[in-house]
Amino acid sequence: MPSYKAPVDDVLFVLNDVIGIDRYNNIPSFAEATPDLVKAVLEEGARLCEEVLQPLNRVGDTKGCTRADDGSVTTPAGFKDAFAQFSEGGWIGLSADPEYGGQGLPHTLSAALNEFVSSANMAFGMYPGLTQGAIAALTLHGTDEQKALYLPKLISGEWLGTMNLTEPHCGTDLGLLKTKAVPNGDGSYAITGTKIFISAGEHDLSGNIIHLVLARIEGAPEGTKGISLFVVPKFLPDADGNPGERNPLGCGALEEKMGIHGNSTCVMNYDGATGWLVGEADKGLRAMFTMMNEARLGVGIQGLSQSEVAYQNAVTYARERLQGRALSGPADPDKPADPIIVHPDIRRMLMNIKAFNEAARALVLWTAIRGDIAHRGTDEAERQAADDLMGLMTPVIKGVLTDTGFENAVAAQQVYGGHGYIAEWGMEQFVRDARIAMIYEGANGIQALDLVGRKLPAKGGRAVMAFFGEVEGFLKANAEDEAMAPYAKPLKTGLETLQQATMWFMNNAMTKPDNAGAGSTDYMHLFGLVALGYMWAQMAKVAQAKLADGADNKAFYETKLATGRYFMDRVMPEARAHLARIETGSDSMMALSADAF
Repeated sequence: MPSYKAPVDDVLFVLNDVIGIDRYNNIPSFAEATPDLVKAVLEEGARLCEEVLQPLNRVGDTKGCTRADDGSVTTPAGFKDAFAQFSEGGWIGLSADPEYGGQGLPHTLSAALNEFVSSANMAFGMYPGLTQGAIAALTLHGTDEQKALYLPKLISGEWLGTMNLTEPHCGTDLGLLKTKAVPNGDGSYAITGTKIFISAGEHDLSGNIIHLVLARIEGAPEGTKGISLFVVPKFLPDADGNPGERNPLGCGALEEKMGIHGNSTCVMNYDGATGWLVGEADKGLRAMFTMMNEARLGVGIQGLSQSEVAYQNAVTYARERLQGRALSGPADPDKPADPIIVHPDIRRMLMNIKAFNEAARALVLWTAIRGDIAHRGTDEAERQAADDLMGLMTPVIKGVLTDTGFENAVAAQQVYGGHGYIAEWGMEQFVRDARIAMIYEGANGIQALDLVGRKLPAKGGRAVMAFFGEVEGFLKANAEDEAMAPYAKPLKTGLETLQQATMWFMNNAMTKPDNAGAGSTDYMHLFGLVALGYMWAQMAKVAQAKLADGADNKAFYETKLATGRYFMDRVMPEARAHLARIETGSDSMMALSADAF
């Protein structure tokens, strides 16, 4: 059976030593996040994930959710009790506004915890994860009355939330949606339509489910300009704010799907259900994108999470499984064979995953800090710069971390050989669960197009130039440090490659947009390589300083340096291949007519 150990020490290394969260004490939420508190929160969250959530992961996968004839849905055995512990511990509201019952800690801390939760039980983590997105959307766009009614119960976990976008004919192109909203004359609307692929759409974990639904008000413009966002509760709150009359909405079916079986993925039918406008009429996408950006970062974390848990189990297996002899001679002559971890190709797979996981974790936390600054910072210029960077990095984190997370889950499965294909070992579940993260919350091809088509040129390229400037500043500051050369030189080459690709788009995509589309995925992954390499360079700098200062945990820092060196030697060179494909343009890709396929 699979196991999981939350990487608390690695998170603390990034937060305390690489990012230096104590430098942000001018932000109110960080002032409360003392090192002792951060450590205590992470350790307690790790305990819950390891002891309560992880043992239910296989249960959720094999048993799944069940739907009764009346449309009600029951979650797998143990989920309800586990959720009670989760909500009672205040984990949903860890970084929510204290005015509504949250703890007001940095969102960065929630991002770290969300990795632990998703590694332990990805399907379970989606229930509170979607609720955190609903909290964010209502906090920024809800009326005072909506906030007072919904936020305390969502933050406490008494109620849970969802997001309803997709329809049978309408996925990425939301301008095609047909769900309609008709004014009731009292400020509310009657919502009618069908939504599909709705995660956590119906379940038995909470006393009410608060759906955030995209719909078009009667008479609104066609396309995305006529879409509004509505809050549509399963049970209409009564005068005291408690669940009252049942709203005419429900789960028409549970989707039969490849993975995340422990999460109830529903077809949701709205038959004149009562809802209330969130934000401005016809401006629903603006409000929903608050939730979607939260979700996209969360999905990127899911990619990392499955890579991490698959890696941990693959390492255990590689140390124990005896097969063959080391090429350099028997590593353990007293045994009939050596553990497979002696073989270079096993090391290749494990090192690829390890080098990715640690840099991806740093990138998530480094980006999450920018989110805290953007939302809670006191300096307007810093807030704007942080928001720019968040927007730029969101498609990179979502696309690169989920693509690579899936690849790594497959590689970890490969370490097991035939046993990886057998369900009882648990590796095939990680592969199946990881696969959805590449698809939902905007398929990764869309993330790449968003990066190239929207985020690069936004505000005159301000965000990407700021990122380039930050990395260049780091390289300049360390140019004379010979110990940093194995990290800085490959990073410099990678950055120059990324800048060359960016310039190629500027020169070749404006007149021929297919060039941008043809190279977008390679560009996204090239950007991700450089961002991950930048994380490794920063981690190496800190590790070297710690060793020079005689740090107690010498092996930890030496391992960091070796892993970072591997990334620079073996992974960063992929940048040139991405550039070569980008610069071929779109001609050969678009050469065939549609009927030639």
